[in-house]
Amino acid sequence: MNRSEAVLLSITVLWGLTFPAMKVSLDYLPPILFLAYRFGIAVLLMLLIFRSRVLKRETVREGFLLGLTLFFGHGFQIVGLEYTTASNSAFITSLYVVFTPFIAYPLLGERVRWRDLISLSIALTGLYLISGAGSSIGYGDLLTALCAVSFAFQIVLVQRFGEGDYLSLAFWQIFWNFVFSLAFALLFEPKVFPRNALPWLGLGYTAVFGTVVAFTLQLKFQRCTTAYRAALIYSMEPVFGSLSAFILLGERLTERALIGAFFILAGVWNEIRKN
Repeated sequence: MNRSEAVLLSITVLWGLTFPAMKVSLDYLPPILFLAYRFGIAVLLMLLIFRSRVLKRETVREGFLLGLTLFFGHGFQIVGLEYTTASNSAFITSLYVVFTPFIAYPLLGERVRWRDLISLSIALTGLYLISGAGSSIGYGDLLTALCAVSFAFQIVLVQRFGEGDYLSLAFWQIFWNFVFSLAFALLFEPKVFPRNALPWLGLGYTAVFGTVVAFTLQLKFQRCTTAYRAALIYSMEPVFGSLSAFILLGERLTERALIGAFFILAGVWNEIRKN
């Protein structure tokens, strides 16, 4: 593992810790308003740190599209967290790896292979098990699966726009995510200003480490390795997410959920092996 890949691995640790941080903060804030605070803080931090370096006009359009996919991804994810556990959310989010080939086909012209279909089938079996193996998938788990589809779009677009200035792309995708989140929260959610320290800790961590640091490093260092090696590294995110949920929240996966988590990771790793 080279230095760039070690940095990407550290990002999965940062992202894994966001699951319990968001879960706890939802006791104090509506979900999309939480995102508006999170990404608003991140926008201000990037402007303070990098100033005019991030305001390049040539990346505004690409940043808009990336920000739109992130808004849907984070929106489905955090609303889903109200109805499922942080551990489930972490593993189901990783389905973006098996969804990516089906998004890349129309956007990048990459053909879908039999292995892609097998990986998807294995991972969806895991989703069924981790969601309780009932007649329907849990509402929170279903929203989180839609989050994974949105993140698959984001990964494909990052590959497509990868030659652009990484700092500016990181800023504009965060900026547009903030704009979409704020507009939605003002229209559909109660206006809440948290007075307890706990949600501010969650906001501070997710804004600084889960957003500014993680997305900037992702856009800088992912171009220094291959897509499949990056995907292999990112597949560690649900492991760190589940571990942090166990340590910080005391969450435990049931035996059936553990089997489902194994199937999801098996589908992810089978998809990565094709490369």
